[in-house]
Amino acid sequence: MAENRKIRRALVSVFHKDGLDEILKTLHAQGVELLSTGGTQSFIESLGIPCTKVEDVTSYPSILGGRVKTLHPKVFGGILGRRENEGDQQQMAQYEIPAIDLVIVDLYPFEETVKSGASEVDIIEKIDIGGISLIRAGAKNFRDVIIVPSKAEYNPLLDLLHKKGGESDIDDRKWFAKQAFGVSSHYDTAIHSYFCK
Repeated sequence: MAENRKIRRALVSVFHKDGLDEILKTLHAQGVELLSTGGTQSFIESLGIPCTKVEDVTSYPSILGGRVKTLHPKVFGGILGRRENEGDQQQMAQYEIPAIDLVIVDLYPFEETVKSGASEVDIIEKIDIGGISLIRAGAKNFRDVIIVPSKAEYNPLLDLLHKKGGESDIDDRKWFAKQAFGVSSHYDTAIHSYFCK
């Protein structure tokens, strides 16, 4: 059975930034290194909190108009790498992949964009690829990683940070994983419904 895990590094990639301030300040106070991209990175730094650019980890900039930012082995390896698997740990060391213990995501607002009457081009651009992939990766590796898949899980995360000092047990992580697969399922169902019209 997986043991308690301490959050040492967190990847934050969100569309809506509201409600994130206290989480970020708490993580920083607990000595957690933050990784992020684009607008989220700027938001974190605006709070006076240091933040490592994902592109400094991957050596790749955000490309294709922002369609590809986090989709990289150094990001997904850091999330999917099993902490108790010797082979995984050797490869993470070999390829200089930093372990990521917490992933916070807030997906592009696909349903809201459809409801707004936006053009098909705008709607298609709101199909989140990197975010949904981060959610699935974090949830798959719940034995080692906490995945926060939407704003609805901000308060439970904050409670955990305050009550347990940034540590989590297997039941905590499995609960977040369950929420994550619910979010990804709902999101994909909404996209499927749009294409069925």
